[in-house]
Amino acid sequence: MSTTTLEAPVEAKPKQKVILCEGNEAAALGVALARPDMVAVYPITPQSSLVEHVAKLIADGRMDADIVDAEGEHSVLSVLQGGALAGARTYTATCGPGLAFMFEPYFRTSGMRLPIVMSIVTRDGITPQSVWGGHQDAMTVREVGWVQVYCETVQEVLDTTIMAFKIAEHHDVMLPVNVCLDGNYLSYGTSRVELPDQAEVDAFMGVKDVNWHVALDPLRPMAVDPLTGGSSGRGPSTFVRYRKGQCRGMQNSLRVIEEVHEEWAKRFGRSYAPLVEDYRMEDADYAIMTLGSMSGAGKDAIDEARDAGKKVGLIKIKTFSPFPVDVLMKSLKNVRALGVVDRSVGFRWNCGPMYQETLGALYRLGRHVPAQSFIGGLAGADITVGHFHRVIEATEALLSGPASTEPVWLNEND
Repeated sequence: MSTTTLEAPVEAKPKQKVILCEGNEAAALGVALARPDMVAVYPITPQSSLVEHVAKLIADGRMDADIVDAEGEHSVLSVLQGGALAGARTYTATCGPGLAFMFEPYFRTSGMRLPIVMSIVTRDGITPQSVWGGHQDAMTVREVGWVQVYCETVQEVLDTTIMAFKIAEHHDVMLPVNVCLDGNYLSYGTSRVELPDQAEVDAFMGVKDVNWHVALDPLRPMAVDPLTGGSSGRGPSTFVRYRKGQCRGMQNSLRVIEEVHEEWAKRFGRSYAPLVEDYRMEDADYAIMTLGSMSGAGKDAIDEARDAGKKVGLIKIKTFSPFPVDVLMKSLKNVRALGVVDRSVGFRWNCGPMYQETLGALYRLGRHVPAQSFIGGLAGADITVGHFHRVIEATEALLSGPASTEPVWLNEND
């Protein structure tokens, strides 16, 4: 199981149209290429232009889908649950307070195993007031049972959005998927993008089979989301069976994500590490870990540190939920110190959420590796190459000294 960007030979890449677009438009174009039957929308910064692009694609006849402009995010996801139960391929996008408002149906979507795809244009917490990017919203719901993947570039946003539908609808998964793109840095960042041909995407997606497991069909009536557990007639064993199956689907998604990315690389000539990417890790004594759009600056800092003779590498997490523990352990097996950079806060443990998850992976590995939590990029702040040099220097110091139990706040004095 590889932890690096796929290097396998690919077939001749089909001709693809080249455009310039922002990350939000790239997500909308990816949705259109996946041919959803229904979308429901409600705008919220920094997601607003994404659903505006979706609405325009439908209005211009470039996307054949029903669109519901609901009165709020709770209704947005509730509408899509009905659509998915009726066999529709469905999509929406949100962030921040919108994600909080839809929490009830968000929780129910994964429990009902509905393969809805939703972009989270990540945004920091709402108090103190902020409309800027951060990972706090997506991290807050990381235990609700949705698959979560994070993108580094605008091109990756487009490609991953298409792949997300195939992952969600796979019979061994049948779970909703969040495609997370950093608010401001990716949502409004403009980049060169290769747009796949519709016929090629159709061939990649295959036959649509959204609701084979449960359906709102008057010809074969069934109970959907019945009362279970407690003293009900169905008893707690039914609830346990549902939860166990949901966990199995999450673990199955790790394999399916790899398979779908491999197929994408062969068909379109663009490859991404599906779970964990190793960058200059071949002989690294220590490493830093990143998530999302910060990774580009991190790689630049690694290159400069390597030129200075430092044996340091970078580990980028793409699939955060389910956390790819087994693959990550391979990346960490020879590392003697680790610095984990989060764009959000884990309040309970006074550290970053990815740092907290990584400690679990290190425990599984059975080795004591000194690790330090770094928190930066909150409320839209930049994490620069200079910040990453601070991370590299502090992580290198762990080779000869203990890690601090306090996180390092990268933008505290900016």
